[in-house]
Amino acid sequence: MNESLTWFEQFSQLHTLLAACFLVLAALATHWVSKAVLSRWCHKWIFGTLLSNRPDASPMRFITRLSNVIPALIIYVGIRFIKGFPADLITVVQNVCSAFIVLTLALALGSLLDFINKLYQYRPNANRRPIKGYIQVVKILIFAVATILIIASLIDRSPLILFSGLGALAAVLMLIFQDTLLSLVASVQISSSDMIRVGDWVEMPQLNADGDVIDIALHTVKVQNWDKTITTIPTKRLITESFKNWRGMQESGGRRIKRCLYIDQQSIRFLEEKDFQRLERFVLIDDYLSAKLNEIQNWNTNLGTKEEVNYRRLTNIGTFRAYVARYLKNHAGIHQQMTLLVRQLSPTGNGLPLEIYCFANTTAWANYEDIQSDIFDHLLSVIPEFGLRVFQNPSGADFRELR
Repeated sequence: MNESLTWFEQFSQLHTLLAACFLVLAALATHWVSKAVLSRWCHKWIFGTLLSNRPDASPMRFITRLSNVIPALIIYVGIRFIKGFPADLITVVQNVCSAFIVLTLALALGSLLDFINKLYQYRPNANRRPIKGYIQVVKILIFAVATILIIASLIDRSPLILFSGLGALAAVLMLIFQDTLLSLVASVQISSSDMIRVGDWVEMPQLNADGDVIDIALHTVKVQNWDKTITTIPTKRLITESFKNWRGMQESGGRRIKRCLYIDQQSIRFLEEKDFQRLERFVLIDDYLSAKLNEIQNWNTNLGTKEEVNYRRLTNIGTFRAYVARYLKNHAGIHQQMTLLVRQLSPTGNGLPLEIYCFANTTAWANYEDIQSDIFDHLLSVIPEFGLRVFQNPSGADFRELR
């Protein structure tokens, strides 16, 4: 044994090299053991229990990153006990190990914050109060501090010296992080006033955004449009510019139908006796006709004149308007607790607009369109029964009929 030690002392460089190799192997071995113990055992027994009812949540990567700290610590401490290493080289290795430890810890904290955000998303009200923007701010601070500590470790200076110099760079930093600060203020306002949530249908025509919000981050809000494209909106623009949020419609349970039938004004006239005989077949306006005829008869009787030009008479447009209102009130797809109107708008060169204003009892797009189409299919088909015509600009077929 003594002979071996004497032989190693004769070859000091070989002794130093073997010691360095042993230190590296020890660091690699501890790295493998720490990763096996922390990553596998902790994930399986500790965090497996935490995530037992959340199978789609990713495991905490910060445990894996923390396992990288142990070999760096071993090299940092063990390098001092190797004989023959220059003092300057030992300082350089220790500084690099210190910087690596700081970087690893910063990455581990970043992974921990990401995991906390994923756990938070399982809360029932997570879409109302997203914390992703705040977590990104904390990560920026962590990595900013880590950058200063890494630089201080590499140049072997106190980090207080670098921190003291930040005051002079405050104006520059404000300029560099201007967008971040504006986005942070916008995120706070959006969250506090509940302006937007994940899952909301928003419409922002100036940015070609029309779809569901799928992500709210510090700097951007992602909207998946109806054509499945993604529009990225800067968070601060949601404060400085207007946008439409359809959440109120979705929560109300009804979606508005607002569309006009343009009636040819030349087809509007008083009803005649033969018209009453035909319209009595419509059960929906049977009571309307009876009540209206009695009202008009009483009016005309009290008028005290036999000149028919002074009499009140029923019109086909008024009767059709009453039919549409009763048809909507009896339609299974119309929300009866919301506004329901059938009204005339100002006449135009394209006819008399008869507006149907009501709400479907669903907010699903496909079902809403089916209900709306079903209503106007029926109205367009039944309107000739009232002696009315829908206005339409002349087409080629109309000109051929005139020949």
